[in-house]
Amino acid sequence: MAQSTLHNVRIAGVASCVPRQTVSNLDCPPEQVSMRERLVRNIGIASRRQSPAGLCFSDLAQHAAEKLIKDLGWNKDEIDALIVVTQSPDYPYPGSAVILQDRMGLPNSCLAFDINLGCSGYPYGLYVVGSMISAGKLKKALLLVGDKSTNPNSQDQGFAVLFSDAGTATALEYDETAPPAYFDLYSDGSGYKAIYCPAGGNRNPLLPEYLEPKAGEDGVIRRQVDIVLDGPAILNFSTTRVPPAVDALLAQAGFAKDDVDWYLFHQANKMINETIRKKLGLPPERVPSTLYDFGNTSSASIPLTLTMHARESMLQKPQRLLMSGFGVGLSWASCILEIEGAVLPELIEV
Repeated sequence: MAQSTLHNVRIAGVASCVPRQTVSNLDCPPEQVSMRERLVRNIGIASRRQSPAGLCFSDLAQHAAEKLIKDLGWNKDEIDALIVVTQSPDYPYPGSAVILQDRMGLPNSCLAFDINLGCSGYPYGLYVVGSMISAGKLKKALLLVGDKSTNPNSQDQGFAVLFSDAGTATALEYDETAPPAYFDLYSDGSGYKAIYCPAGGNRNPLLPEYLEPKAGEDGVIRRQVDIVLDGPAILNFSTTRVPPAVDALLAQAGFAKDDVDWYLFHQANKMINETIRKKLGLPPERVPSTLYDFGNTSSASIPLTLTMHARESMLQKPQRLLMSGFGVGLSWASCILEIEGAVLPELIEV
């Protein structure tokens, strides 16, 4: 296991941004209402946020970052790094981080690059940025995380009712008084087909026939450029791998479960998240969820849940968080850190 402890790294702030447009999962033809109601009960997602045409993930992330920079009072010339974790870049290349460096008016001395990760992306991103800061050379950095996951053109209704759009920004800085941050990170590429997009990359370049809806081996009608989700495989992976990883991280840090104020998990769906919570024996009030109102927001789901449900308590006193992301890759990663005195703007809607 890839366990690590980082020192001298402080989270200075977290901000989240979502599209203003809300889509209800119960907005369907009358003959489908009963089926949709059962689906909402099972997956726990009643509504989602969908970006209008022309609004990209990078726009959402920039709104979050600009608000955070302003509220922190940071000088943009002092920002040393801008790291973006997304599977929804503006273009195949260059990376969105480099484009955002210019759009946000950050200095040329600001290093910028993308990380191609989804559901586990927030802990991974915190580890990458935190490692650079912990080394002592970088003093201030921004981590932008999230995706534009909605796709009105998708033929797969299972896909359509799950995903939502969001962008988040996390500000990290060097602080010799910061408590240690503990990380535990894993990957298993043998299961990559559980969540993947078959066409559009170099392995299967985009061809006209890949844009035509066809029934796959699972009987679901979709295009080859649409995401493929193997539900049973994802359920088995998430509920089997995550609980022992959380226990291992607690053991590494020397904490009991009651020593953690909040457990923030990637918001996959109600069945997966409730199974993980029950396996770990955690009380519901310490495991908040944004599924019902926001759906699965990919790598943004952990900071979005922090913004929506842990914000008030963190504004009052220091809080210890355990955050765990899991999914596409397959990959899973968890971290334990403490937040004190952070800037936490209210949810931004655009």
